[in-house]
Amino acid sequence: MFLIRRPSQLEIEQFIDRSRELPLSYDTIGVARENPGGFKIDEATAVLGHGAETFARARTALMQWRHFELGWVELYPRNAAVEPGTVVAVLVRHLGFWSLNGCRVVYSTGEQEVDWTFGFAYGTLTNHGECGEELFEVSFNSESGQVTHRIRAVSKPRAMLARLGYPITRFFQNRFRRDSIAAMKRATD
Repeated sequence: MFLIRRPSQLEIEQFIDRSRELPLSYDTIGVARENPGGFKIDEATAVLGHGAETFARARTALMQWRHFELGWVELYPRNAAVEPGTVVAVLVRHLGFWSLNGCRVVYSTGEQEVDWTFGFAYGTLTNHGECGEELFEVSFNSESGQVTHRIRAVSKPRAMLARLGYPITRFFQNRFRRDSIAAMKRATD
């Protein structure tokens, strides 16, 4: 949903309520783990630090959606669970207008064997400007002690404005990944 002004808190809450019953805008849950045809695949990975304590901070930061503390992107509700079925709204300010986009957490990841991982993916709903899935994950390599943050997105434009302004859409997607990684670095310092 594209808007000429910032929506009120009530409008955001109503948007989330309407979004709960909407279907995903794509067919297969787990598409962010694949390389599907017709989708743009983007991945960014960065080292957040070292050690089990850094991993614990990174895990907590991801659970608190700290990777959305960007100033120009906001997540509602702010305290949303990262459990499958949770519906969120992503509010984005772009070039003088706003967009409000519905997403649903579709799966979580996590293993605690030799390499520890924690993460989740959300999928776009039919009221989102894009179509696809995005995975957010932190991992701890017990041998090197390295803690990394990974974002993997599989997307294509769905809304007419997203298609018409595809180069601008791509700019904002790239900016999101860069800024989101920086937010996770701040959250784990």
